[in-house]
Amino acid sequence: MAESISEGTLAAWTKSVGSFLSQDEPLATIETDKIDVTVNCPESGTLIKVLAEEGDTVEVGQDFYVIELGDAPKAGAVAPAAEQTADKKSDASTADAQAEASAQPAAEKAPSPSPSPSSPSKPAPAASKPAAPKAAPKQPSAPVSTPAAPPTADAAAEGEFQGYLPGSRTERRVPMSRMRQRIASRLLESQQTAAALTTFNEIDMTAAMDFRKTYKDAVMTKHGVKLGFMSIFMKAAAMALKEVPAVNGRIEGNDMVYSDFVDISVAVATPKGLVTPVVRNVEAMTMVQIEQAVAGFGAKARANAITLEDLAGGTFTVSNGGVFGSLMGTPIINQPQSAILGMHATKTRAVVVDGKVEARPMMYVALTYDHRIVDGREAVTFLVKLKELIEDPRRMLLDV
Repeated sequence: MAESISEGTLAAWTKSVGSFLSQDEPLATIETDKIDVTVNCPESGTLIKVLAEEGDTVEVGQDFYVIELGDAPKAGAVAPAAEQTADKKSDASTADAQAEASAQPAAEKAPSPSPSPSSPSKPAPAASKPAAPKAAPKQPSAPVSTPAAPPTADAAAEGEFQGYLPGSRTERRVPMSRMRQRIASRLLESQQTAAALTTFNEIDMTAAMDFRKTYKDAVMTKHGVKLGFMSIFMKAAAMALKEVPAVNGRIEGNDMVYSDFVDISVAVATPKGLVTPVVRNVEAMTMVQIEQAVAGFGAKARANAITLEDLAGGTFTVSNGGVFGSLMGTPIINQPQSAILGMHATKTRAVVVDGKVEARPMMYVALTYDHRIVDGREAVTFLVKLKELIEDPRRMLLDV
């Protein structure tokens, strides 16, 4: 684990006791407060014992499992764990047989009906029990309607929940994952630590949309990646950060640290929560390279393959809530960074252009910043510079 991680939760065993594992083959997954970590077998062998159950908290350095080193068992050979299982089954069968034998004498004392001469294997019906009436020929039996039982809370937690029933007042209790706990603590820490303030601006997306429409097919053909708005905003942000270095800085103790490079954390949604992998040295990258990096992180997030190295560092964060339809919002600073840019949905609105009212695609942008290191003038200057670059992408080519 990384130095900042001391424990995790055993999410799942991917191999069962008795299984043979090749070297480096995954056998378990541990959920930490940042990512899920795969545990690989260090050498080839048979898993003969596990020392933790799914859901247990495991600490770095503790004994976790036992393997018997060696090659794969030959066909027909029984693994040690399988032998133990077979012994247990044999013992259980013996115990069942003994219990059955003890029960036989008591059963013999009970009176039993006399067998029928015509069918000695079946007991005759009791004389006091009337025979059941025969059904009329060709008369179908009436269908019986049985109301379906409502889904239980346990079934809902296991993913079998099919929807809410009218009048139902059931509840589901789901344990908070380590990642969600960490996200919650980090957000609370950010609000309690930073003197957070948010400033807004709006951007006319006409030029950026035309730029993307003109070159997206050529970019896909040559580079195999979609040209989106994230690369345009991240490149513009990197250029604006070079002009306003305080927004790219951070506070460490009584010092203010200003980075000469721009490492942008990109908020990526995963089923377990939000992660922020870092695209490094954005100031030296082209838009295509930025798109390739972001697309790579998206694929890794969907495959649950984000690593701790991917999340380390970061001097600034860009979060695109617009993909979910957000019109405006105030993002929370990703500590220890000093600012975060929030992108939102592009909506066609009536705006005044050269004294005339026109319908333009507009986007609200928000910059939440730590007022301890970033002054209001610097925050506004950053957003104005960003606006200028997005509204005329040619500026990024000319560095003006």
